[in-house]
Amino acid sequence: MRAFEGKRLLVATHNKGKLEEIADLLRPLGIEVVSAAEFGLPEPAETEDTFIGNARIKAHAAAKATGLPALADDSGLSVDALDGAPGVYTADWAETPLGRDFEMAMDRVCNELARALATPPFRASFCCTLVLAWPDGHDEVFEGQMAGQLTWPARGSQGHGYDPIFVPDGYDQTFGEMDRWEKNRISHRARAFQKLMECFT
Repeated sequence: MRAFEGKRLLVATHNKGKLEEIADLLRPLGIEVVSAAEFGLPEPAETEDTFIGNARIKAHAAAKATGLPALADDSGLSVDALDGAPGVYTADWAETPLGRDFEMAMDRVCNELARALATPPFRASFCCTLVLAWPDGHDEVFEGQMAGQLTWPARGSQGHGYDPIFVPDGYDQTFGEMDRWEKNRISHRARAFQKLMECFT
């Protein structure tokens, strides 16, 4: 595994919440985090059908454009009774002409489960794949998962995306009800980051 030896890391995201989570996780290491948005980078088309493939697209595009090591993640919700959907299309299910509407996306999950004649518990998992890419084309891949089940009606206004309908195993609160920093310590992204940290030691 290649060690990260710099002090500045580009995070290939335009999502402010995701950037804050990643910056918080890396702060103890004294690494400066900058975003793709700060460089005015466009969001590349995510044309792969796997989390790894899409994370690689974003990380390598950012590293090549800036000359900095770049970290990208692709994450999503996989529902057992829907054969893993929405999966890599997690954000796409929320797309509208006016932007992303996750209330609509959560309703769609509920409707798809009803259409599939699924019965509780609705098992699901959040998946996160991190790709750390260098300008020379090398990359390292780290994956994390958090299993749980879905619940309706949605509960809580913390977090983002599908958090208000997801109850992680071992808890009775949804991600949307948890303090965001508590969620960050146990989430799928945190688990992937625990593996990523091997690059920084």
